[in-house]
Amino acid sequence: MSNILMTGGAGFIGSHLTDELLKRGHKVTVFDNLSLGRLSNLEDAQKSSDFKFIEGDILDKNLLFSVFKEGNFDTVFHMAANSDIAKSHANPNVDFDNTMSTTYNVLLAMKEFGVKNIVFASTSAIYGETGVKVGEDFGPLFPISHYGASKLASEAYISSFCENYGIKAWITRFPNVVGERATHGAIYDFINKLRKNPNELEVLGDGTQVKPYLYVKDLVEAILLVWETTNEKINYYNLGVETRSTVKEMAEMVIEEMGLNAKIRYTGGDRGWIGDVPEFSYSLDKIHALGWCPKLTSNEAVRKSIRYILDKDYGKVGV
Repeated sequence: MSNILMTGGAGFIGSHLTDELLKRGHKVTVFDNLSLGRLSNLEDAQKSSDFKFIEGDILDKNLLFSVFKEGNFDTVFHMAANSDIAKSHANPNVDFDNTMSTTYNVLLAMKEFGVKNIVFASTSAIYGETGVKVGEDFGPLFPISHYGASKLASEAYISSFCENYGIKAWITRFPNVVGERATHGAIYDFINKLRKNPNELEVLGDGTQVKPYLYVKDLVEAILLVWETTNEKINYYNLGVETRSTVKEMAEMVIEEMGLNAKIRYTGGDRGWIGDVPEFSYSLDKIHALGWCPKLTSNEAVRKSIRYILDKDYGKVGV
């Protein structure tokens, strides 16, 4: 059994990881400032005697160090980060502070208190706009968003701390993730726009943008498989799904699931915002070699997420 600190554990992905780790017999302490996370995401976790929640900000180094000092952790799952790529275009400090600096502070605390294992949530955004299918060793890497740059910088710092202080890392790079407990993204945007105007849906770009969308529970299964079965100093894996979804397909699915007959109006251009990668494709040979494949296709994951949001009354017309 591991004694785990889960940063960002009240958030979308972190809360699902927390639930699964508790089911597998581990002890989990969640550290979250609740800026994006919700305590309601941890409703099941709070029933476990192996769970603890601490509200706090990783940028508060004194508080973070006190949590490490008292926690006696052996592993950190570092999930805390800014997850809204478009937001940091207007304010680059969002990713510098909440994505890169949080990682650096966690690494400093690990060094100070002798914690030797880190599982890090990275992203396809580190690869930038490649125009080709990319594997883990693709390079050089030139991310086009502040989010991707901060995640890449985080990977670099993890690498240097592994070499200097005997830390072992599991770096998992994943694409767009959808499913229960998500708080933002294209699906939410479409639903909220249709709540305001059921007759027309404005879609940024031309609708041809195409990316893989991975179901959150498939992602959790893959992250834990990498952590449990690989043992290099730095273990790094693309996690994703071979199929992809276009923005047009997603918009049409939202309209269909809401029972509307709305017209789609595209704003034009090949991307939704500055920093958006309009087309992305992973090579997943490395994770497939461990025996893992997602259960849901990209479109299935998108539709499941739409239905979940609507079932929760987050997006029904007139609600």
